[in-house]
Amino acid sequence: MDKKRSLLNVCVALGFKVILLVLSILAKRFLINYIGNDANGIFALFQSVIGVLAVADLGVGTAITFSMYSPIVNGEDDKVSALYGLFVKVYRVVGVIILAAGLCVMPALPYLANGYKSDFSLYWTFLIMLASVVMNYMFSAKTSLVNAYKNDYVTTTILSLSLMAQYGAQILVTVLTHSFELYLCCNVGGMAIQWALIELYTHKKYPHILKNKQKVDAETKREVVKNTKAMFMHKIGAIFVNASDSIIISAFMGPELLGLYSNYTTIVVSMSGILALCFTSLTSVIGHMSAGKDREEEKRGFNILYSFNFVLGIVFFLGYYAVIDDLVFLFFGEGLQLAKEIKVVITLNYFVQFMRQTVLVFRDATGTFYYDRFKPLAEGLLNIVLSVSFVLWFGITGVIAATILTNLLICHIVEPYVLYRHGFASSPKRYYVVNYACIAAFALVMFLTDLCMQQMGSEWLSFLVNGCIAVAIALVPVVFMIAFNRTFRGALVSVPKKLLRRLFPEKHAQEQADGEPKE
Repeated sequence: MDKKRSLLNVCVALGFKVILLVLSILAKRFLINYIGNDANGIFALFQSVIGVLAVADLGVGTAITFSMYSPIVNGEDDKVSALYGLFVKVYRVVGVIILAAGLCVMPALPYLANGYKSDFSLYWTFLIMLASVVMNYMFSAKTSLVNAYKNDYVTTTILSLSLMAQYGAQILVTVLTHSFELYLCCNVGGMAIQWALIELYTHKKYPHILKNKQKVDAETKREVVKNTKAMFMHKIGAIFVNASDSIIISAFMGPELLGLYSNYTTIVVSMSGILALCFTSLTSVIGHMSAGKDREEEKRGFNILYSFNFVLGIVFFLGYYAVIDDLVFLFFGEGLQLAKEIKVVITLNYFVQFMRQTVLVFRDATGTFYYDRFKPLAEGLLNIVLSVSFVLWFGITGVIAATILTNLLICHIVEPYVLYRHGFASSPKRYYVVNYACIAAFALVMFLTDLCMQQMGSEWLSFLVNGCIAVAIALVPVVFMIAFNRTFRGALVSVPKKLLRRLFPEKHAQEQADGEPKE
């Protein structure tokens, strides 16, 4: 693996993500305080509806980016140029389709926003959000081109700078005007900044790719079409599972409750996004490694990354469970907390989804997403049926519980099977045992944490005490993972040593000269 490039991608992504988390929370707090929680719920609803429309991109981005890895490794610039040209044409069509689909959906908005009471226009605000999303498809090809060359840190920097400008403008506009329409116009402005920056970078860095007009050969086109069909199915599944939850909550229970729910998910999604960057930033690096056909190195890297996946997940999501009520109060204000059972299912749902990260990043990087192309359809349909059924009986808790069941019964079975069989040419039986044991361990320690949590007189004091309790309890399964996983333990020892060697090469050279054996 290209460890130096991987580390750069991850560090840049993590640094910006933390900054953006703080700014996004501030923007959301000002939205709630100055415009209202109803607007907060409508914003969450629009994000989900437009997420459904985004199925039009067919997953072609992942398919073409994957197809670029091998020609980049082999120095085939003409083939990379041809794939880039295909990408540009497809995404122009996709942008038009999403715009048309959004216009068709607009008459249904009052029915999706059950009990909508605010003064702002549903139609105008939706159009503004739709415009910002359509703009994104005008430069997606260049973003994927940069990522395919393992320069994820560049696109992360560009995206982060544009979002920082967007959030800052939203805070200012909200305080000065109290206008939801202008708040959303800042999304368009942020997207315009991102577009301009990616255009400048790619024309300076890759002019030989952008100007070299080539056509995709028949064999490559067949491969791209095959992978695109597979990713289209994955896109449908992801939308049915994630976007449908918010739409169902809004349609059955109203945007105000969706706004409360979105306060909890904003924090966990942002936190999950920070953690996920430790994995997604490695996709292009793993893709290049996969092009080298070294399966043993792939499997070893997978096992280390999965162990890291569990350690991160159990520490962060247990901490989330312990402090989320206090965080909602501190970040967004008083009277916005949800019932305890909702907090339980939210935490468990996102932990279960987070434990798929390692499998998903290796799936995308190795191209095995083709072989489980029918899984997302079953996943999405089951989730919608269960969600609509459960919401009538259990409310919002039932909607989230349906997503948990869908993940456990379909995703955590099919995805590892496909990766192990077609990516690693081995059996996933051992993985199943370890994976479900890890999920059960998290449920157990979450229950123990709940028993140990304390209610203090101050939210800040409760936050600190319960956070420390959660971290202390999380250390128990983490120690077990380190003690019984020799590969992971070896990585924990070797990686710091290698980093020290990079930081202090003179000292390492002297040690070798004095006769210290190499690792």
